[in-house]
Amino acid sequence: MHLLSVNTGPPRRVDYTDAPSGTTGIGKHPVHTPVRVTAPGAPGVGASGVGDDAVCDLRYHGGDDRAMYAFAREDLDAWERDLGCTLPHGAFGENLTTAGIDLREVLVGERWRIGGEVVLEATGGRIPCRTFAGWVAEQGWAPAKGWLRRFTLSGSPGVMFRVLTPGTLRAGDEVRVLHRPAHPVTVASLFRAVTTERKRLPEVLVAAEWMEREQREIAEKYTAKYGTAT
Repeated sequence: MHLLSVNTGPPRRVDYTDAPSGTTGIGKHPVHTPVRVTAPGAPGVGASGVGDDAVCDLRYHGGDDRAMYAFAREDLDAWERDLGCTLPHGAFGENLTTAGIDLREVLVGERWRIGGEVVLEATGGRIPCRTFAGWVAEQGWAPAKGWLRRFTLSGSPGVMFRVLTPGTLRAGDEVRVLHRPAHPVTVASLFRAVTTERKRLPEVLVAAEWMEREQREIAEKYTAKYGTAT
């Protein structure tokens, strides 16, 4: 299990985002030098945990519980076959392109050590947004219409992380699992609960203390309204 690349992107003005700034940092490319990662700060204030990486809409992105995003090369390869195109590392806006790891099976709260310093903790999967659909269409990979549903139904959302121990990352760094919490909630099962299987939302609250803010709030509101029966 290792990193194929660490990816960053500058802010760029586009017409398909609803960010107040009118810009997005979703266009990311591999960095060929070591990259510093840190906890960026509170939601709505902190941006990316990856040095020189742009997060342009702090309402929905960035902050400590969404400090960086990983997507598997194996999933990019599957999308290449499905879409009939070439998807480079960073194509889906991920900061970390991984190899040898089934990200769907990562537990919410699972901790990774990457390289010799950095420790990350999984907080949930990526909820696809309008900007993602616009980016995919701009690249000519697929039409924006229907993309969000298509990505959601794939069931492989990648993983959002918080930074527990800062340090430096680089392509080729080994990924080691340090800890897996004693609950069954994977990133994929949480993603399905907040998107296509809402009746499962009460079940995922066993992992609430590790979850990123939006998905935890969705689960808590649903459970408060409908109770725990599934």
